[in-house]
Amino acid sequence: MIGAVAGHMIMGYGLSVISLMGMLALSGVVINDALVLIDYANRRRREGMGAREAIVAAATRRLRPIMMTTMTTFLGLAPMIFETSRQARFMIPMAISLGFGMLFATVILLVLVPCLYLMLERLRERIHGRQLTTESLEPTR
Repeated sequence: MIGAVAGHMIMGYGLSVISLMGMLALSGVVINDALVLIDYANRRRREGMGAREAIVAAATRRLRPIMMTTMTTFLGLAPMIFETSRQARFMIPMAISLGFGMLFATVILLVLVPCLYLMLERLRERIHGRQLTTESLEPTR
């Protein structure tokens, strides 16, 4: 959301209801990318990798798809973001929210999510008082 607001400030647009719709779409894409990253790390953990190795492997493996999603989204929205016609003025705030939000969220996703993953794993280890095993990582049903 910070990227979306910053994008509006950079482009000189105020926030509107249509901007919020763009932010809603943005949250869906970002949550999906984060879930894919965490799921990949958890699968590596179940295979016996340590937390650090698993999240590094996940970030390395998912870097290209995440970057491709970000770049295709932003480049696909760029013509609308930079459009000057009167007809496009209505949809430009949504494109700004989604485009600039994706650029900012990608950095957060690739830096902050792995850090938070490691912090939570260390917290779990402290709470349980031992190194996590692969059995403790099995999903509950």
